Amino acid sequence: MISSFFGKTKPINYIIVLSFLFVFYWFVLFFLFDRVYSPLQLLFQTTVFVLLMLSFFIVNFITKRNKITGTNSFSLLFYVLLIVVFPNTIADNSAVFCSFFLLLAIRRLISMRSLRNVKLKIFDASVWVMVSSLFYDWALLFMLVVFAAIYIYEPKNFRNWLVPFVALFTVLMISYSMLILAGHSNFLVTHYKFALQFNTTYFLDWGNGTRLILYVLITFITAVIAFLKLGSAGLGKIASMRLIALYFIVGMILKVLTTTSDAYPILVTFFPAAVFMTNYIESIRKANVKEIVLMACMAIPFFVFLVEVTIK
Repeated sequence: MISSFFGKTKPINYIIVLSFLFVFYWFVLFFLFDRVYSPLQLLFQTTVFVLLMLSFFIVNFITKRNKITGTNSFSLLFYVLLIVVFPNTIADNSAVFCSFFLLLAIRRLISMRSLRNVKLKIFDASVWVMVSSLFYDWALLFMLVVFAAIYIYEPKNFRNWLVPFVALFTVLMISYSMLILAGHSNFLVTHYKFALQFNTTYFLDWGNGTRLILYVLITFITAVIAFLKLGSAGLGKIASMRLIALYFIVGMILKVLTTTSDAYPILVTFFPAAVFMTNYIESIRKANVKEIVLMACMAIPFFVFLVEVTIK
């Protein structure tokens, strides 16, 4: 039943997923974290939710337009289930903004497979990575994904390697101009410190540590299975999956480097994880096995969330 429902891309799928996300988002903020907002703050949080909702459409667009997954809604399902497993992520506004702009970046990088307007796509992706770094300084590491895309798709054109630096200069100049007008001209200096904010307390906590290890392990296993299934796929999809794998690795590095009591950038890794999990589900041929796996995938996140709510 679950596989047949989310195995299609009907409007009802999006309505159900986004409706659940709406309820879950405000439940986490108001009940799990006991947040209290003024009318202006509530308006800002609504804007954050809209960006989170738009992230779902970007994920759907990337997977369907580039044929990274089949024509189904499993990627959206796994994306929201990962949010249920890590509810702290949606309480971190910087994580939502950073993830949104990085999704815009990876969208442009994967579309380079067409080899049309390559320089423009490199510039756009580099700009979005730079914008994302305004929320987490270590997000600049995603420039590695940009250079990897250049190496994969069109490495012999020397000008392509210079485009990211042009984008870097452009964003810095525009940002600095706006900060001067806002009276915060020293923001860039104080923001880009690249300090190692490794929170040992978070990783040593049994609940957080176990959840993170299982998440990485499951993503790794599904990624391996996905790559094994790509033997007969075209080079375009293989290249895209390699970029997505690198995207996940850099995202996990960002998570390790910027884990504090109020920072949860693991949200940026949900897109590649959802892609790998979707490819795994699609590889299951037996309908009853697929149904059991999907039921477990839906039950476990809610069980983990209920345990967290009970503890708090």
